[in-house]
Amino acid sequence: MRKLLALLLVFGVAMFSGATEVIAQEAADAEAGGYQILKQYFIDGDWRFMSFVLICLILGLAFCIERIITLNIASANTEKLLNRIDENLKAGDINGAMEVAKSTQGPTASVLYEGLKNADQGPEAVEKAIVSYGAVQMGNLEKGLVWISLFIAIAPMLGFMGTVIGMIQAFDEIARVGDLSPSVVAGGIKVALLTTVFGLIVAIILQIFYNYIISKIDSIVNKMEDASIALVDVMATNNVFK
Repeated sequence: MRKLLALLLVFGVAMFSGATEVIAQEAADAEAGGYQILKQYFIDGDWRFMSFVLICLILGLAFCIERIITLNIASANTEKLLNRIDENLKAGDINGAMEVAKSTQGPTASVLYEGLKNADQGPEAVEKAIVSYGAVQMGNLEKGLVWISLFIAIAPMLGFMGTVIGMIQAFDEIARVGDLSPSVVAGGIKVALLTTVFGLIVAIILQIFYNYIISKIDSIVNKMEDASIALVDVMATNNVFK
């Protein structure tokens, strides 16, 4: 009985290993096949126009990745930061509170630092410094978004331009041959459709990243505004304003 179970176990492992290898091979073949199809479509779509669309995708993704990394670094734990500042202010150590804000990464900490730096001038000066420096940090968060928007707009335009050129090529071929058969116009129409499809795909991909970045910026700005209001309350509670 034990020998039979051992044989069944070995057989099952062998079958599972074989199935895994088959699935992995099929996935690799599908990936290679998909790459070849995509490459062929790129060539068929006229590389002169498709190259510009590809450049839009590469540059757009580069700006998107840079923004996402920067925004993730800028996302600080505002509640923890305010608690540490509050602890220092309760102890009467405003320099320590400033050092906490200065040593913390992100726009929220920078705005709070500017507010603490103007604490000796009263609450109005603190609020003014927070608003002014908040606008500067807002501009830094949105840096590069204009380029992403540009690539989102240009990619489909380049695709449509390839469409127009493809249709012109089709009509030129009709005029040269003097026949309106499908085989004559098929090449030009294929170029037209492929450039349009690739341009729209690039625009859709970049638009998804763009919307994610905008939502991330809105979240950071909301936290920054809440933290700024909380800072003034904390400073007033701890009698920082004389």
